[in-house]
Amino acid sequence: MTDMTDLADLTGHPLEGVKVLDLGQIYNGPYAGFLLAMAGADVIKVEPIDGETIRHRSGEGGISFAFGMLNANKRDIAIDLKTAPGRTLLIELAKRADILLENFAPGALDRLGVGAEVLQAANPRLIYASSTGYGLTGPARDNLAMDLTIQANSGVMSVNGPSDGPPMKAGVALCDFFGGVHLYCGILTALYERAQTGLGRIVEIAMLEAVYPALATNLTAMHQAGGVQPPRRGNQHPVGTSAPYGVYETNDGYVAIICVREVHWENLIKLMGRTDLRDDPRFMDQTTRGKNSLLVDSIVRAWTCTLGKGEITETLRAHQVPSAAVRELPEVVEDVHMHERGMLHRLEHPELGSVVMPHSPLRFHGEARVELVPSPELGQHSREVLTDWLDYDASQVDELIGSGAIGERVIRD
Repeated sequence: MTDMTDLADLTGHPLEGVKVLDLGQIYNGPYAGFLLAMAGADVIKVEPIDGETIRHRSGEGGISFAFGMLNANKRDIAIDLKTAPGRTLLIELAKRADILLENFAPGALDRLGVGAEVLQAANPRLIYASSTGYGLTGPARDNLAMDLTIQANSGVMSVNGPSDGPPMKAGVALCDFFGGVHLYCGILTALYERAQTGLGRIVEIAMLEAVYPALATNLTAMHQAGGVQPPRRGNQHPVGTSAPYGVYETNDGYVAIICVREVHWENLIKLMGRTDLRDDPRFMDQTTRGKNSLLVDSIVRAWTCTLGKGEITETLRAHQVPSAAVRELPEVVEDVHMHERGMLHRLEHPELGSVVMPHSPLRFHGEARVELVPSPELGQHSREVLTDWLDYDASQVDELIGSGAIGERVIRD
């Protein structure tokens, strides 16, 4: 076990020296690649000659903000895998790689002749990481999958939304990012195993399976109802066993309040000036308050609507009642706490301008954190990567560029 006094010497990065080929697209794969890069890995983003799907999805020309956010700290090479030289080049790069990750439809790289079997035959140490919607096997394998369709198919939409309205998608791409996080975890597990065995393996993540455990509370509600679909409850507790639990209107916005312990309720009713509720049998404990949640909500709302969300959260925080103001995105981007911790950084991006970008949520104490570097131009590092990884000379790279197998676009130093 490492002595805590030795942590000051751990200034390197946990994945320093690990080489990654990131064939990820949109959110899922690129986020796993971003986490690897921010842990110190040399991540080479491999894109088609005209760029991956999300690169140009800004609607305004130039790159999308999401692309810039998820592809920081990567180098970029553009390869046309529909050409024989392009496929040969990927195999050569894979021979030097520790990890190749992708989130194409099942069998997409196999059909090009550069699937897991071919790549691992060329490099038995290669960890081949695949994230798909439904997995590489099973009857639903070939269903087209995006975050929205997985939210629908997984049951997430069925439990989201108001009780008197239709199913609603979550406002964030949770299935994509759950998939990306699980892919990262699977890669690191396989990397640890390889350190023991010397061999890589295929790591597979299905978004449908990655999001399923997040339904734990909703599945509990279904179990308690004898296997019947629980009703949508909006901002109320999914099982209905806790109150107050929800979002309450203030005179300048909204605030979330939850009381999971009796002391939270005791402190709340004191602050509301409603100590008369202490001996009311309808509010005696969590279970009874849960059964009378609509009444509890009306009492809490009568208090919150007279005050500002900042005043409420400060007061509740001071009295140890779990709460938070419902902040809008501009407020979150300027969050002092995340800026001071180094999660959010102000960055001059050559294409996006002055922006706030996130670092990795993963922290390795004792590490001198990886500096956040703007996302690369399409093909910006094609020449550099082939020189670094494969020792190609200028004429070899020029030949590949001339054949159309790779693209090179250096716009900034």
